[in-house]
Amino acid sequence: MLLTKTPARLAQTDLEAIIARALDESRALGATQAEAAVSQDTGLSVGVRLGEVETLEQQRDRSMGITVYFGQSKGSASTADFSLQAVRATVAKACSIARFTALDDCAGLAEPELMAKVAIDLNLSHPWDLSADQAIEIAKNCEAAALSFDARISNSEGASVSSHQGLHVYGNTHGFVGGYPTTSHSLSCVVLAGSGDEMQRDYWYSSSRDWQELDQPESIGRESARRTLARLHPRKLKTQRAPVLLVPEIARGLVGHFIAAIRGSSQYRQSSFLLNSVGQQVFPAGFAMSERPHILKALGSAPFDDEGVITRDREFVTDGILMSYLLSSYSARKLGLKSTGNAGGAHNLLVSANTAGGMPALLNKLNTGLMVTELMGQGVNTVTGDYSRGASGFWVENGVIQYPVAEITIAGNLREMLRGIVAVGDDIDVRGGVRVGSILLDSMTIAGT
Repeated sequence: MLLTKTPARLAQTDLEAIIARALDESRALGATQAEAAVSQDTGLSVGVRLGEVETLEQQRDRSMGITVYFGQSKGSASTADFSLQAVRATVAKACSIARFTALDDCAGLAEPELMAKVAIDLNLSHPWDLSADQAIEIAKNCEAAALSFDARISNSEGASVSSHQGLHVYGNTHGFVGGYPTTSHSLSCVVLAGSGDEMQRDYWYSSSRDWQELDQPESIGRESARRTLARLHPRKLKTQRAPVLLVPEIARGLVGHFIAAIRGSSQYRQSSFLLNSVGQQVFPAGFAMSERPHILKALGSAPFDDEGVITRDREFVTDGILMSYLLSSYSARKLGLKSTGNAGGAHNLLVSANTAGGMPALLNKLNTGLMVTELMGQGVNTVTGDYSRGASGFWVENGVIQYPVAEITIAGNLREMLRGIVAVGDDIDVRGGVRVGSILLDSMTIAGT
């Protein structure tokens, strides 16, 4: 059990005052530009296993980071102490570092004309007045529903409940200052079925900005049990090439590898399998991916990025053609381009579905092949695109699931995998910053016996 104790929460105006103090100090010490970010986070996390409390953590964190520029030399420092003396010392440390760093032609704040001018309320904060006792009760009910689902559910890795609340404020010497509160809540359960060498495990979870939109604890428990039972008595497959269907939770990872390859930092460092690919056919014709940063309550929404640059709707892929990289101001300058408002990452990536009817329709398109529900290992090289990971899931014949499979590896090359997308389902998973349905790939190497 871990309990922490820190001072009470501050208001946004308090954090803005700390930023103003830090920026004033940086100017007084001769900085030509400066930016500061202040954040405070509180949270409660509870874990229950076999009806007993296993973990109880209460979080209270806060920090201030300051970055200063002397011309094009940069220095950064941070502190968790918000006192005037600590802020002054932190700014002085950043200035001292900047005087010893090399000049960088691309260093500096984002361009002032890119700053977010109007505050946008995206409804991202829904605090949950949740006590530790209430969280424990919710987790116990979730796990109990899983354990009572079927006599073959033999053990549990536990159920967990978490609720977090954050407030983050950013400001710079362009005169920009902005911040907004956020919340995130989740509930999950992991159980095991079978015995001895025949044991299998699986999980299910729910997450949301708004705690009232979480799935019911009992339904999460039952779904984790159902998924675990479906994996009992897996078979191995013979080594072969076959179509592969990635369920939404796994498809999100494939999109993540693509995003890593089109980040500005990967491009200017020349560490991407998609170097200089803007304007090229990266996906099949008809494939589309967009960024929608202003979806209300969404987990990836943000009114501005980590540099104060306003976020906007953007089309990253149109008709299979890559339209833009993800750029911060620094990576944009390195590439001779403009920031796309993606300092800190993407904001709600939406992959357009092209196949209606959910999983049944995708299984029919798959016909005979592998449906992947879990991946293991880190065998992904985003420089070359080589891809090889351990997998488990289900073998499908004539559009019907036949039996679970395990102890296999799926392999290919990311460039070929992206070009080989046959279908994207409408069974879209919204529990994250990438919203995508199941993805069907035309063919991959399946290594088994």
